[in-house]
Amino acid sequence: MVKEIKIKYLPGATKLKKISNGDWFDLYAYKDYDLLRGEYKLISLGVAMELPIGYEGHLAPRSSTFKTWKVLQTNSVGVVDGSFKGDNDIWHLPVFATEDTSIKKGDKIAQFRIMEIQPE
Repeated sequence: MVKEIKIKYLPGATKLKKISNGDWFDLYAYKDYDLLRGEYKLISLGVAMELPIGYEGHLAPRSSTFKTWKVLQTNSVGVVDGSFKGDNDIWHLPVFATEDTSIKKGDKIAQFRIMEIQPE
């Protein structure tokens, strides 16, 4: 059965693309960010989504994120449940900079996939 994800993009946001080898979708920085070593920021991904009923999103950094930008996702893995689906519920990647760095609009900074929720 095909599941539908409703996606709202902020103006000028990079469109989602499925990773060619795997089940994950790339997510992109919505704008430019400059971070100083030791700084925390929420990196906007420029999208809001309504996932299918009974599913949640798992958000993680790409394997190259630390190597390229020297940032760590502060919550290790983000879980987006079904209640986070409004037009203003924009997805973000919370990061901590281990070195001074710059993330540019359109950089592939994160990835996500959807998973069935935990049964009762």
